[in-house]
Amino acid sequence: MSSPKILFGFHAVGVRLKTAPQSIVEIYFETTRRDARMRQFIERAQEAGVRLIEADGMRLAKLAGSHGHQGVAARVESMPQVHSLDDLLDQVQGPPLLLVLDGVTDPHNLGACLRVADGAGAHAVIAPKDHAAGINATVAKVASGAAETVPYFMVTNLARTLGELKERSIWTIGTSGDAPKNIYQVDLKGPVALVLGAEGPGMRHLTRKTCDELVSIPMQGAVESLNVSVASGVCLFEAVRQRLG
Repeated sequence: MSSPKILFGFHAVGVRLKTAPQSIVEIYFETTRRDARMRQFIERAQEAGVRLIEADGMRLAKLAGSHGHQGVAARVESMPQVHSLDDLLDQVQGPPLLLVLDGVTDPHNLGACLRVADGAGAHAVIAPKDHAAGINATVAKVASGAAETVPYFMVTNLARTLGELKERSIWTIGTSGDAPKNIYQVDLKGPVALVLGAEGPGMRHLTRKTCDELVSIPMQGAVESLNVSVASGVCLFEAVRQRLG
């Protein structure tokens, strides 16, 4: 079994408590916090039979590597993951919906993208191993539990992976401010991988060139682009709207 890792914050720890309490080694909680949210959280942990350890804010900050722990941190075992993107796609029922992030290095942005992907029911998030954020405690905190539920694959060669998706008849749609069509003018009901670059530089040239199609998000105000997590939400939930319609 792999060595335990740390989750912190009510959402991240709460999702693990709900979905896999047996994987929690112990939960540390701040004794000075006695509000209703903490009391309810402690009751849930006690009902699940999880070991609870009293801690002060300094110890929690040291465990979490952040002062944004909200008074809660947990030492947990890593959850079993699907070993490869191919394995996951072999198991998907219905048309796959994937989010591909090119060059997103900020852990807060990655966490927010994972949260959006979870909300939209995306099957996985894909990113290159280089020039991309990995999963850490900050990502897990911002993701509010989605880092536990959404498979995140970091691939060696993103352009090659997009090519492999095409071989599976998954249409790769990149986002670009100068694209001739917008996101509301394309069919997202079938197998789709939505490709977004980091705010500012956008997708790398090879990634852009590899996409089957480019679309824009129509901007009505003075700003030229959206934060990547907001853009991910716009695109993913347009796919959800079309599929539910």
